[in-house]
Amino acid sequence: MVSGTAIGSIYGVLLNLATRGGPRLGAPIGAIHGLILSATIATLEVFGTRTRVGRAVEQAPFLVTLLVKGLVYGSLIALVNVAEPGTRLFRLPVDAGSVQLVSVFFSFGVIWAVLFIIQISQIIGGRTLRNWVLGRYHRPRQEERFFLFVDIVGSTALAERVGPVAVHSFLNRVFVLASDPVEDHRGEIYQYVGDEMVITWSIAAGVREARPIHCFLAIEATLDAASVDFVRDFGLAPRVRGALHVGHVVVGEVGAQKRDIVFHGDVMNTTSRLEQMARELDRRLVVSADALDRLSGPHHVDLEDLGAQTLRGRASPLRIYASPRRRD
Repeated sequence: MVSGTAIGSIYGVLLNLATRGGPRLGAPIGAIHGLILSATIATLEVFGTRTRVGRAVEQAPFLVTLLVKGLVYGSLIALVNVAEPGTRLFRLPVDAGSVQLVSVFFSFGVIWAVLFIIQISQIIGGRTLRNWVLGRYHRPRQEERFFLFVDIVGSTALAERVGPVAVHSFLNRVFVLASDPVEDHRGEIYQYVGDEMVITWSIAAGVREARPIHCFLAIEATLDAASVDFVRDFGLAPRVRGALHVGHVVVGEVGAQKRDIVFHGDVMNTTSRLEQMARELDRRLVVSADALDRLSGPHHVDLEDLGAQTLRGRASPLRIYASPRRRD
């Protein structure tokens, strides 16, 4: 919205210089139009994509999504440029004809560029795109991060029963529904590995309000709310188990033809071992003491102290906490 207001203000000044020989009220008028458009589009992008229709548009092929959004947002742009609420607010005459046509074409160009960036960011991740553009990890750097591994329970048995195509649809629906809680709790989806998703937080983002644990609980609640639809379509309600750990990783860009930002470090292997422990003990969530000690605020989950445990591949034991056993 800030960017839209600024772009509208600058464009308003340039348009008035070109058509009237001076800026006059171009800046405030352009700012009003930019704010109206950017606020409307931001609302649709943040909240509209979580509706049933919005999800259908988001899950459509890339070009279809781009076309539908372009037509919807383009109609809004045309309406604002024709109605010119900012111009009318200052009781100035409305310029019809070529000036309005130029405004519509300019706004369409901007919105197509913004939509393209938004859709690309959803493929590779918004924060990944930002970090790649800014070159934040062009040279490897060390960071301390939380990692939450979320595994979908029963997907292997489901694949044997309904086949690989149906299980792909099952997993995709779970991942789509889980993405909103991750975004709400300021997490970053690092990658999907089979029936597992890896979520990460920087220390600064993760410690506040025990976000990693609340994110896991929110994912559970979201999937529980959709369980009726899953049972109808797949004969199985999704369940998840999670493992949370914290530690230092090296972050950097890798690759040539396909470049990516990756994490390397023992914390990744340890979190994977914790996820295996959650599976073996049939616990919803396993959390290392290191991670639990770093979190601030109540986490609203009952955790049992399992004491120091020796994990495969680790020389030193790690103190573990776990949720109670499942009761199906």
